[in-house]
Amino acid sequence: MAHQEQKSWFSRNWLWFIPVSGCLGIILLFIVGIGAAFFGVSNLLNNVAPIEYGIEKATENKKVINLLGEPIEKTGIPNGNISLTNDDGTVDFSVPIKGSKEEGFLIIKGIKTNGEWTYEELYVRIKSTQEKINLLEKALEDI
Repeated sequence: MAHQEQKSWFSRNWLWFIPVSGCLGIILLFIVGIGAAFFGVSNLLNNVAPIEYGIEKATENKKVINLLGEPIEKTGIPNGNISLTNDDGTVDFSVPIKGSKEEGFLIIKGIKTNGEWTYEELYVRIKSTQEKINLLEKALEDI
């Protein structure tokens, strides 16, 4: 009785393996591309000058620190619009932030003219009480 050698898995299944692996490869590339685009956009939005300025102002404000606690940090993706054309633009963002005690939102509305940002609104809204803390005016205790 002759012993017949069995073919390898690939030699038995190559006709369906190649198309299926090609489709799975394309799907995987699509998922990786979407993830990279999402990460790139969220990273870009988190490093926009008005958001950095707003976070800086919030972390310097005694009333915000008292209500939210320290450290104050961004907790999500900014929600809103930004439009930039050369040295001009507009921004209208709501940025989720939190401290050790409470959560809130940093609201930023401004206009960029000749490379300089001017803020129409810059305040923190406390999530639980809806209290607004203006970051544009100098606090009374700082005067």
